[in-house]
Amino acid sequence: MNKVWLITGANSGFGRALTEAAVAAGDVVVAAARRTETLADVVATHPDQVEAVALDVTDLAAVNATVSSVIARHGRLDVLVNNAGRSHVGAFEETTDEELRSLFDVHVFGPAALVRAALPHMRERRSGAIVQMSSMGGQLSFAGFSAYSGTKFALEGLSEGLADEVGRLGIKVLIVEPGAFRTGLWGSTSRSGEIDDYTESVGPTRRLVVDADGTQAGDPAKAAAAILTALDAPDAPLRLALGGDAVDAIGGHLDQVRAELTAWEDHARNTAFA
Repeated sequence: MNKVWLITGANSGFGRALTEAAVAAGDVVVAAARRTETLADVVATHPDQVEAVALDVTDLAAVNATVSSVIARHGRLDVLVNNAGRSHVGAFEETTDEELRSLFDVHVFGPAALVRAALPHMRERRSGAIVQMSSMGGQLSFAGFSAYSGTKFALEGLSEGLADEVGRLGIKVLIVEPGAFRTGLWGSTSRSGEIDDYTESVGPTRRLVVDADGTQAGDPAKAAAAILTALDAPDAPLRLALGGDAVDAIGGHLDQVRAELTAWEDHARNTAFA
């Protein structure tokens, strides 16, 4: 039986690539975006397989209504992809509460609401998959990306616990950790006000998202194919790093964490009551 997908941020980047990959596999996609006109071309090309719906993932009432509508119309929801998002650059101190909360609304609270809306149906059917589009920034961070990575760390922590809860119920959770891909993400980057003391540390990151946009090595279509392969695998991973830069950066970070853990192991263990 062909699958029914709900993909947020389906109008561009990974969302568009996943929509096209699912359609090529013969599946049905409910493609969600804030503006449905941005999906007109893919709907016109695949009118029997793609349905555009307007959805702002920070509107929690609309989230519940959208999931209920998908199930009412199609009878099921097989794959939920939490892809909607944007980037942000700014030193920790530069980032305002409003900017930080806005990022968490898009990257954490919106996806959480979508998962909660989809889970009762998936639990009842003992089947389904939840794809959480994170980032290599969900495993590590550096100057300028503290706020962005904070949201992705949170999403990954929620998702790891979720996977342990629902895996025995027949529901898969896949955390996707891409490196730099030509998705248009950097083109939608918001920026905090600048403090001179952070020019040396954060300046290179500010320039990166401008100068390197459009030249990233990653191909979203190949990323989408890898995600479909992982979802179909009998030994599907919890985390899927995508791109050589992500594999190298995450691998190096894990080595660093292990080395630091080992170096301080005696002090860490010597903290119990005698």
